[in-house]
Amino acid sequence: MTEYFAFNAQHAIDYIKQLIKKSEFETFQQDAELTAYEFGDGNLNLVFRISDEQNNSVILKQALPYARCVGESWPLTLDRARIEAEVLVNHGAICSKHTAAVLHYNPELALTVLEDLGHLQILRSAQIKAEQFPLLAEHVAHYLSSTGFYNSDLYLAAQDKKAKVCQFTNPELCQITEDLFFSDPYVIHERNSFPAALADNVNHIRNNTALKLAAAKLKAKFLACPQTLLHGDMHSGSIFVDQQTTKMIDPEFGFFGPVGFDIGSFMGNLLLNYCAQNARIAELAKRRQYQTHLLTCLQDCYSLFEQKWLNLITQHSNDASLANPEFANYYLQQVLQDAIGYCGAELIRRTIGLAHVADIDTIEDEQARLAVQQQTLVVGEQLMVNAPSCAHKDDFFALLISLLN
Repeated sequence: MTEYFAFNAQHAIDYIKQLIKKSEFETFQQDAELTAYEFGDGNLNLVFRISDEQNNSVILKQALPYARCVGESWPLTLDRARIEAEVLVNHGAICSKHTAAVLHYNPELALTVLEDLGHLQILRSAQIKAEQFPLLAEHVAHYLSSTGFYNSDLYLAAQDKKAKVCQFTNPELCQITEDLFFSDPYVIHERNSFPAALADNVNHIRNNTALKLAAAKLKAKFLACPQTLLHGDMHSGSIFVDQQTTKMIDPEFGFFGPVGFDIGSFMGNLLLNYCAQNARIAELAKRRQYQTHLLTCLQDCYSLFEQKWLNLITQHSNDASLANPEFANYYLQQVLQDAIGYCGAELIRRTIGLAHVADIDTIEDEQARLAVQQQTLVVGEQLMVNAPSCAHKDDFFALLISLLN
C-alpha cells in the first residue's frame, strides 16, 4: 500500500510516467517529455495539468486532508476522492456525453487522472462575462434526469439501490453541506461572511421563523431522503462549456439524497448571476437581453427536467406501481418543490455564508455589490418560503418574475 503524501508538479509528472510505462492509458507515448503545473483554485484539492510536446494532456486531481481556505484545523476525509471517482464512473456510464471521463484512480494517494477539458470554459467565468450557451439547459436537464432516474428506486432493484446507498455514503462532506446550506446562515456563526452594511438584512433572515422552518424542512429531507445519486455540488464552477458541449466535473460531494437538490443548486447559480448582472452590465437593453437569456435557461431546464423524468418513469420504470402516471406526477411535484427551496437556500448561503461566488464578490462598486446581495437574500427567502405553494411550473415562473422585475 502506498502511503499518502501531497503531490507537487514533479510528483505529478513522475506518477504519470509510471502509468505510461505500465501502458495504463494511451494519452502519451512511452518516450513523451512531460511538463506539469498546478492551477487549481479550489479549497479541497490539488489540481495539475500534465502535458507533452504535442499538446496532449491530462488532469491529475488529488484530495487534500484539509480545507485550504481554513487550514489544517478543518480536517477532511480523503475518501471523498473515491466518492468523486466512483460518481464520475457511475454518471459517465449513464451519461458519458456530459460527464468528465476518469482515466485512472488511486485510492491510497486519493488521486484521479481525468480527461483534460481545458479547451472548454468554466461556466461561472463565462457567465460573469455574459456569454450565452443555448444548449446548456437541455444538456443539464438531460444529465440530471438520466443520472437521477437510473440511480433511483424507480429503476434499480431494491437491493441494488441499497448497496449503492452504502457505496456512496459520504458523511463528512455531507456535513459541510448540511452546515453551510441549512444551519450557519440562520444563526451567528464564525464561518459566515458578509459586509457590515448587510447586517440588517441578515438579522431579518435570522429572525424569520417561516424561513427557518423552511430551512429545517429542506435540511431534514437532505438528511433522510436517499432518492438518487447526486452530483452534490452542481454550481457554475463545476460545469465546463462551449457552444456545443457541457461537461460536469467535481462530484466529490456526491451521495444519495433528494432528487431536487442538484437542479435546485444549478438554478440558484443562474439566479446569482442574474442578480449580479444588475451591477455588471451598465446598458439597460444589453442587461435585460442577457438576463432574459438566463431566465429562459432556468425555465427550459426546469421544464425539460420535469418532462424527461416523467417520460423515464412511465416508460422505463421497473416497478409497475411506481410507473403509475398519477404517481409520476405526484413524485415530480414533490421533487420540483424541493428544487425551488434548495434554489433559494443556495442564494442565501452564497451571499452570507462561508462560500461566496465570484459573480458577486468581484463587483468592484461596493454599493452596487451591496444592492445585489440584498436582492439575492430577498429572492432566496421568498423562494424558500413559497416553494410549497408552487404546485405547477407556472406558479414558480410567476413567482420568479415577480421577484426579479
